[in-house]
Amino acid sequence: MKSSLCISAVLIAHFFLGALLAQESKIIQIRQAGGSTQDQERFPDANILFKSDEKRVLLYHEGALIESDQAYFYKKKNYFKAIGDVIFTQGDSLRMTCKTIEYKGKTKTAYAQGNVYLVRPDMTLRTEVLNLDRINEKAFYNTPGVIVDSTSTLTSNQGLYFMDEKKYRFISDVTIKNPDYLVNSERLDYFTESNEAYLYGNSRIKGETYTVLCERGFYDMEREKGIFKKNATLFYDNKIIQGDSLYFESDRNYAAATKNISIIDTLNNSIITGHYGEIFKERDSAIITRRAMAINIIDQDSLFIHADTLVATGPKEKRILRAYYDVRILKSDIRGRSDSLFLDESIGLIKLLKKPLTKEQEQVFTAQDFTKNNPVMWFDKSQMTGDEIQLLSNTQTRKLDSLKIDGKVFIIEKDTLSDNGYQQIKGGLLRGAFKESKLDNIVITKNTEMVYYLYNDEDFQLIGIDKTTCSALKMSFWDGQIDDITFLVSPNGNVYPEDKLPENDRTLKGFIWRIAERPETIEDLFDENDKEEQFPEILKFQYPEKEASFRQIPEK
Repeated sequence: MKSSLCISAVLIAHFFLGALLAQESKIIQIRQAGGSTQDQERFPDANILFKSDEKRVLLYHEGALIESDQAYFYKKKNYFKAIGDVIFTQGDSLRMTCKTIEYKGKTKTAYAQGNVYLVRPDMTLRTEVLNLDRINEKAFYNTPGVIVDSTSTLTSNQGLYFMDEKKYRFISDVTIKNPDYLVNSERLDYFTESNEAYLYGNSRIKGETYTVLCERGFYDMEREKGIFKKNATLFYDNKIIQGDSLYFESDRNYAAATKNISIIDTLNNSIITGHYGEIFKERDSAIITRRAMAINIIDQDSLFIHADTLVATGPKEKRILRAYYDVRILKSDIRGRSDSLFLDESIGLIKLLKKPLTKEQEQVFTAQDFTKNNPVMWFDKSQMTGDEIQLLSNTQTRKLDSLKIDGKVFIIEKDTLSDNGYQQIKGGLLRGAFKESKLDNIVITKNTEMVYYLYNDEDFQLIGIDKTTCSALKMSFWDGQIDDITFLVSPNGNVYPEDKLPENDRTLKGFIWRIAERPETIEDLFDENDKEEQFPEILKFQYPEKEASFRQIPEK
């Protein structure tokens, strides 16, 4: 029984010993040399191999052939150092030349120095120092390197080449030169077969018609398209486009941005922000939605325009902005609401438009319904509504010039000296003029009606309430409110003592005081549907998992 156990133990020991021996690397072979010598004092345990006139030194290890003028071969260490016009080949897949190379048979790693030139079927690499790991099929350099493939030239201060994946990782001052673009990055992972790059750190891509800046990104270099994140900026078609995520496709002349986006038109001095935008270069158009807002400069002041959707179209010299659905505008002295808006910067025109009505609505709407459906603007203390409101500005000075309101004109001011009184004027057409950026005077024509509270100039006691109709009247403004009214055609009306005019007769037909709709701050331009958290990042993109660091390949 004991004998049987001993035999079994010996067999098991032999099995494991054989397995261990099988795992050991093969000894480096000397294939050829012109001669050999030894120098135990300077190179203990080394065979010094050297070339002759007919033969160079050839060493071989598991598919790799190393040719040189001289080699120091340490059999016990399974290691050598070769010098002088070194040529390292591995079948047809790799050829490398250098001045010196150190090679470890146990780890199958090489350390090449001096004018290193590595050639693969898909690329060439030049650098001064290169580590080669044959087991893991990786090459690493930490001296400036230049890689050339079929389409591009890539330079960096450090590089890691994954030969089996046909992938590069470049670190520090990375540059890719291509006939169509130039790429600079702090770190870049590049896949040669798919011609795709992953960008990390401050990165810049400059094409013929565009420039991209980002800190994280993916770029298809063959198709010139990609996704860019983290401080991403696209300079494109005289626009600066920013967003949490940017997508760009050069061939389609198309770009898209999501979340916290801004589109700055450098030629027309305007900005559009939102959470989703698309830019179509060939059509000279951009569409922005989700908390969309445009910022234009008028009278050296910002005019903010918010809507559900903003559409900018036309060439730079005739840029047009259209706003759709629940338009709200804000300027230091102007406020507004409408269903839609039209802005033509080339002629300095802004139109506020009403929501289109169905035939049934036109038949059943009351006068108040029409007033509520119409666009509304506030100039300082005056509320003005109508079927269509137009603001015109001087294209040279960019100052407001005139005001037009067509159809169902209604002007309302709160009377500051009474509790429930309102100054009111109705008509068919309104034409107004600005002076020094302030509304100076207006003329109202066609079926004009007025309700106006009159006060004594000395003690501000109420004289009466003027209720008049006429064909036309002119109003002047001072300090942001109605100052003087002049009837241009014979008026018809009376001044009523306050107690002689019933409350119902003190408002004109269609009267609505819409002060609750008036935006006072930029935040008032938005509502519950514009909450930022409702707009998740639209462009999803997964970066490759991080590989081990560069130092996984030992230097010398």
